[in-house]
Amino acid sequence: MIQVENLSKSYGTIEALRKVSFNVANGEIVGLLGPNGAGKSTAIKILTGYLHPDSGRVEIDGLDVLTQTEAVQARIGYLSENTPLYHNLSVQAYLKFIANMRNIPEADQLPLLSDAVYATGLQDYLTRPISQLSKGLRQRVGIAQAILHKPKLLILDEPTVGLDPTQIIEMRRLIRRLAEHSTILFSSHILPEVEAVCDRVIIIMNGRVRADAHLSELAATNDMILVLQEAREDVEAQLRQLDHVDEVESITSPDGFPAFRVQSQMDMAGTLYALAREHDWPLRELRRDVHTLETVFNRLAHSPEQDDDVDSVQAEPVAEVA
Repeated sequence: MIQVENLSKSYGTIEALRKVSFNVANGEIVGLLGPNGAGKSTAIKILTGYLHPDSGRVEIDGLDVLTQTEAVQARIGYLSENTPLYHNLSVQAYLKFIANMRNIPEADQLPLLSDAVYATGLQDYLTRPISQLSKGLRQRVGIAQAILHKPKLLILDEPTVGLDPTQIIEMRRLIRRLAEHSTILFSSHILPEVEAVCDRVIIIMNGRVRADAHLSELAATNDMILVLQEAREDVEAQLRQLDHVDEVESITSPDGFPAFRVQSQMDMAGTLYALAREHDWPLRELRRDVHTLETVFNRLAHSPEQDDDVDSVQAEPVAEVA
């Protein structure tokens, strides 16, 4: 559905995007992540045809965004972060206005409007002015206008910002339902939301792709957590002497027991268990550590960036967080 190759864009001396490349397959829900100023908004503007890159190629559904812009935009539904709506209009009048702006034939408008309204749960609010709707309902109106023409690609920029916990859960369910018919690119600063909704993430930092992987791949690790019933002075030194151990970090388990995180590129479970038995350590727990998306994001944010070609940069995080 999306093919991006060597995309670059600068604003004066500032490089917003530097040879960014990634693909998104039909039916995927992909999270686009990055800190403020990372280049996410620039990438979205280029994908939607509102901004031209300095170099690179972008295709949506096999169409070139730069030369077939209108045809591409007809295939895209877009909800921007600020959800721009005409607050003086009713929900019904606003969606009718959007249908006309998209040049949807009059005969086709009623079924499309009906599908969008029921998909977003707005059937009880059609005559209400948008100005009288809650933040959550306004977000639904924004999504309704984005899916009105049944787009093949749906781009959602911060769709859960400002929503309360109940509305966030409802929004997650809605996005999952929409994914049955559309490919979804989901941009958000809220990492737990991305984990809850997306199958895969693309992390952009300083204008470059630092990670591109499924969440399960990012979470995978050989790091082990060793928890003891009571403290022992020699444990950390013994762990550091093991072959293939990269780092040992002394931590405290959530229930207050002394613990160690053993980082390695190899599976150390059997070795650690044998070492604990050999030294008669009061072993309470031995488990594999799991990287959350927040952990991966923070590691990338604080790790040095390599200036290799784009392919190696994309492959870098998978090896780095594994």
